[in-house]
Amino acid sequence: MTAQKIGFTLGKYAPFHKGHQLVIETALSEMDHVIVMIYNALETTNCPLSIRSKWIRDLYPSVEVLEAPDGPTLVGHTPEIKKLNEDYILRRIGRRGVTHFYSSEFYGEHVSKALGSINRLVDPDRTTIPVSGTLLRQEPYAYRTFLHPRVYRDLVTNVVFLGAPSTGKTTVARVLAETFKTVWMPEYAREYWEHHQVNRRLSPEQLVEIAEGHLDREEKLLYDANRYLFTDTNAITTYMFAQYYHGAVLPKLKEYTDQSASRYDLVFLCGADIPYESTWDRSGDVNRKQFQKQIEVDLGKRKVQFFMLSGNLEERVQIVSSVLAHFDKYKAFDVRMDEWRDKVLCDRTQ
Repeated sequence: MTAQKIGFTLGKYAPFHKGHQLVIETALSEMDHVIVMIYNALETTNCPLSIRSKWIRDLYPSVEVLEAPDGPTLVGHTPEIKKLNEDYILRRIGRRGVTHFYSSEFYGEHVSKALGSINRLVDPDRTTIPVSGTLLRQEPYAYRTFLHPRVYRDLVTNVVFLGAPSTGKTTVARVLAETFKTVWMPEYAREYWEHHQVNRRLSPEQLVEIAEGHLDREEKLLYDANRYLFTDTNAITTYMFAQYYHGAVLPKLKEYTDQSASRYDLVFLCGADIPYESTWDRSGDVNRKQFQKQIEVDLGKRKVQFFMLSGNLEERVQIVSSVLAHFDKYKAFDVRMDEWRDKVLCDRTQ
């Protein structure tokens, strides 16, 4: 009976790029079982260990992922550093019978020796995949072709603008995209409504199609975004329309709406303090004010934290820009909300 071949590799994966994928895919093609150990890397990235681990689990379900929250952070050639890393690896990997150690790094030699396994180097000169984690951390947008879309989407800050009709969502999303040289996600419901409405109405099933179509387009746009994606409306608005026109919400739409409560990194509620723009597809300023209040109440029930956007377009753009200047999507959000609010107010008075 042939002994099972077990491959092992490790890294910080900050971020997980195609060079890392090449190592794992090579191991998968040669081994019976593959183990990947991922380090915490607090000194390198704010992206949590759980997020980086999920990239690997989602892309390679058959791989066994070991999280190493307490792993050593020092990497080097000294005997002390080598032994520190070797001892930790041996404690974590245990009696797994690793036969091959996969890497593209200098440490492949001493780690494989400590494991009693074959040193399997993959593209050590970076000729097949000419990229590094350092380069990607500095300019992820410029080098995003070296990142799987599943990974890149988690590096983009998705900013959504909510509010009743005629509260300036579309305009502020478009202008901010121009300001930050990125893309924005138009409200899919408007396009859908223009092509499918009958007597200014849509069916409950069509409202589900709106939520699905919006999410599909938004997900694709994340890969084209430069740091930020500015999104005009989400399923919460569609949910509100379903309640208003039909008095009920289909389960699938409710599911999309619940997902929207945690999908976005920043939520801005556009105020109704700008002149109402009356068009044939809108139902009047009275309904705008009522709808606006309902959205605010709904966000509160869902415990969705948001910033209120008020003032003219220039003031609104300044508010969003000030928040973004102090925002990191992988740092604590709740505890800094008041600090950011105070900072925005301060910036607006200077």
